[in-house]
Amino acid sequence: MTLYFTHEDCLYHETPRGHPESSSRLTALNEHLKQCGLLDEVEQRHPERAPYADIEKVHNPALVKMLIDAQPESGLVRIDADTSFSHGSLDAVRRCVGAVGEAVDAVISDNQSNAFCGVRPPGHHAESNGSMGFCIFNSIAIGAALALEKVDRVAILDFDAHHGNGTVDIFQDNPNVLVCSSFQYPFYPYRYQNIERSNIVNVPLSAGSDGTAFRRAVEKNWIPALEQHRPQLLLVSAGFDAHADDPLTGLNLTDLDYEWITDQILDWASDYADSRVVSVLEGGYDLGALKRCAEIHLAKLVTAQ
Repeated sequence: MTLYFTHEDCLYHETPRGHPESSSRLTALNEHLKQCGLLDEVEQRHPERAPYADIEKVHNPALVKMLIDAQPESGLVRIDADTSFSHGSLDAVRRCVGAVGEAVDAVISDNQSNAFCGVRPPGHHAESNGSMGFCIFNSIAIGAALALEKVDRVAILDFDAHHGNGTVDIFQDNPNVLVCSSFQYPFYPYRYQNIERSNIVNVPLSAGSDGTAFRRAVEKNWIPALEQHRPQLLLVSAGFDAHADDPLTGLNLTDLDYEWITDQILDWASDYADSRVVSVLEGGYDLGALKRCAEIHLAKLVTAQ
């Protein structure tokens, strides 16, 4: 059965009024998944807080200590221009990391088919030495590090509209981790977008690119890399902000494109990874598009069993 990880603590990471990455994203998603009946078709799990030792597998302990010390009793602390830290943020991000770690363990060790982590804040911009871009800890990178204690090769597939710079920063010199990222270019975060490594597959898309351009780029670049790498687990940075309705980006994907990429991921998982997939919510700031596309994504995971 597909596992669905979420936790109410993820709602208590506060952001400034009007910030696009707010608790309403997760509230709307979970209410929608309940209303459409999908939560009845998955096994819901509520993760524990991840230990700091897991976080420090990819993040500098100095960053972890800085954030622990910075936790305010009330109000917000600015980490960068886009990223804030509130009293509930530390518990929220530890639940995010816990969700991905527990999902990885369940899929690899307990032979669960796949999992989706409906958590926030997102994580793929967080680098080894710094938090940025709405992201505090890089949950999917920590999940990959934990997975490598049990398998030899993993792949991280990132279809968020923003480049997964943090994931690339962390794994750029680790040939056991293949990182494939499609993203609007040039665009935030303007980091690691032109890096050349055999295990890093960047797929830049110009503003205005539609699903045809996205599909062609993925087929041309991701598939050969996956065939060569043959990962034993697929981790997915599932950002839905490349949708045409999203207010923060300039790409023009549709609901059908998210259905297509999910089908591809499940096919690749079947070919190489014994059908093991752990998917983690990243971006997506139009609530309507987020709800619809996450539903499509999760429903595909459910029917793939």
